[in-house]
Amino acid sequence: MAVPDWIWFVFIFAFGCCIGSFLNVVIYRMPRDKSLVRPPSSCPSCGKHIRFYDNIPLLSWLLLGRKCRYCRAPISSRYFFVELLTAVVFLGLFILYFYTDLRDSVQPFPGRGWLIYLLHIIMLSAFIAASGIDLEHWIIPLSICWLVTVAGLIGSAVGPYVIDSSFIRAYSLLPVASAATGALAAGAAIGLGISWGLLAVGLLKRSYEPDENAEESKSGQNDNTAKTDSSESPEEPPEQQFNHRFEAFREIIFLLPIIACSLAVYWIISGTAPVEAQNEFPVQHPVIAGFLGSLWGYFIGCGIVWGVRIFGTLAFGKEAMGLGDVHLMGAAGAVIGPLPVVVAFFIAPFFGLAWAGFQMFFKKIRQIPYGPFLSLGIFVVMILHDWILNRVGFLFYR
Repeated sequence: MAVPDWIWFVFIFAFGCCIGSFLNVVIYRMPRDKSLVRPPSSCPSCGKHIRFYDNIPLLSWLLLGRKCRYCRAPISSRYFFVELLTAVVFLGLFILYFYTDLRDSVQPFPGRGWLIYLLHIIMLSAFIAASGIDLEHWIIPLSICWLVTVAGLIGSAVGPYVIDSSFIRAYSLLPVASAATGALAAGAAIGLGISWGLLAVGLLKRSYEPDENAEESKSGQNDNTAKTDSSESPEEPPEQQFNHRFEAFREIIFLLPIIACSLAVYWIISGTAPVEAQNEFPVQHPVIAGFLGSLWGYFIGCGIVWGVRIFGTLAFGKEAMGLGDVHLMGAAGAVIGPLPVVVAFFIAPFFGLAWAGFQMFFKKIRQIPYGPFLSLGIFVVMILHDWILNRVGFLFYR
């Protein structure tokens, strides 16, 4: 017998609440370098372990009156909001994909749609956690982005075993490389390996890397100050000042092997391989085509944000966007492909500008973390995927 729809809805919503509860743990512990597993959940104020009946998503926060059972310290509304948001996203995406015609290409469930849905909820869950951390600490943990990237690479590679490869390509359900983009992706991967190697041996230096000698000098100065005047507490050492344009040039040098190798491999493949072999590449090797397509989406996602970061830094003389944003968009590109991630990048500023205007008008805050708005842009593109593909997809796929 078929499972009634309402059972699916309740299950998906409850599952989303549970995932949201775990995301709250990630948001709180990861930027503080704490284990996500041990110790068990406890109150940040009194340290008492939270019992299972006080850790029920949504309900416990309401039943406890938003306070700890033991010390009565207030519990942030962020816990309730993240659990509710995750549950709504899980259920909303499920309904949009499998009960509306916005994403006809992923139906019917559970035939081919479950893999697409699974990849997308993994990505959105990770981005909810990354956005929560970015809003509070102005950082995006790279490990979250790497998790999504690996999921995208694996999902695109195994996709042909679950969904017919011709169907994947026809509807762009997963990233798929052509001969040209496959060559570009493979070359870029070789170049990335070269750049990593140069960093490892010290021939290249990471941008915005603290100068240890400068830090030791400042520490020594503070020690001397403390010894000569013990009546006053030493001041906190000032943050190291960077030449932002010089740091941008460091990043350009890091990217040069990636660009050069990508173009070199493309030139070799296009200049030596017969046209027939180039055109048959994705069909004969669907797993490789899927993997390279996801890898190309990763490089496109990273590249478009990194390009804006470098040009903005050179133009304004201060760091423009963060490397966390670069990795976040790269991870998204690995899951949804090159065209959607480019469209998402150009949608995100509309959310950012609206929020910036609100903050400046009411709170006079001029700086805002950009990760949440990139995530919103990605979410919009996922929903409108078929609409976008029908109108601008020919620029990338035809």
